[in-house]
Amino acid sequence: MTSDAPQPTSQDVSLTDFQAKIRDMYYEKDVQRGVDGTFMWLMEEVGELASALRQGSREELAAEFADVLAWLATIANVAGIDLGQAISDKYGSGCPGCGRLVCTCPMQEKP
Repeated sequence: MTSDAPQPTSQDVSLTDFQAKIRDMYYEKDVQRGVDGTFMWLMEEVGELASALRQGSREELAAEFADVLAWLATIANVAGIDLGQAISDKYGSGCPGCGRLVCTCPMQEKP
């Protein structure tokens, strides 16, 4: 069975390390902008990701995914949320809906 999932590379960085890197680079500006202003930047990046999903090149798509993740980390920093811990708490034991490692929730339900 083959997978289209990306394979780890030597350039992989943990979510915790990435959030810390974003904090180191941008925290002073981000705090001044606040959660509301930063959220607006995230929404702009989500829109750019949507455009790239429809008609962008693979390189554009990768860049937009990176931008969305960076702005999400920025908001988490301003709000005082550790993304790694939040993800572990919510998804560490499996799907929050059905509790299984491979989700068995009906397709029409959200998780």
